[in-house]
Amino acid sequence: MDDFIAISALQHLAFCPRQFALIHVEQAWEENRFTAEGRILHERVDSGLAEQRRGTRFERGVMLESQRHRLRGKMDLLEIESGDPPRYFPVEYKRGKPKVEDWDRIQLCAQALCLEEMRQCSITEGALWYWETRRRENIAITPELREATIVAINEAHLILNSGKTPHPTANTKRCRACSLINICEPETFRKDGSRKYMEGIFNP
Repeated sequence: MDDFIAISALQHLAFCPRQFALIHVEQAWEENRFTAEGRILHERVDSGLAEQRRGTRFERGVMLESQRHRLRGKMDLLEIESGDPPRYFPVEYKRGKPKVEDWDRIQLCAQALCLEEMRQCSITEGALWYWETRRRENIAITPELREATIVAINEAHLILNSGKTPHPTANTKRCRACSLINICEPETFRKDGSRKYMEGIFNP
């Protein structure tokens, strides 16, 4: 059984573990305007050819893998600055705008972990490019971000191995922004008292 996790799935996990499980355990998906715009954006970015400008090489659609963390995925853009050693700088494109939460930063950090393993390098910084603001946000790959990313990776593996879908998030604002809200039906699940009733029987 292939136990690798898609790097992009970590963004789903960080946003909502239930969304992650619906997509990657139950294989549920429902596209809306936001997911369609994101898909088109990545198709455009990944379709570009590698190029060299002065001392920097730009590689697009770079395939990534980590045996240590059991991750696979594709990076939108990798900038490699000439030097000894060369400097690797991952860039992830997003359709929205910068977020307070670490959802996107965790995905970028996971890419850095894969690159470090594959190319025997050290990555201290990357960037997120947002469509709505049309600018980059430089992200430091700090020990704290690495720890949060590894926690997310481990949680993703646990959910996949268990085959169980977690309960809806308590953050109802995230539910309203989720493309899977009609499949998830979080409010119906929250109003269902059967689980609490059964727990009361077996755990008086």
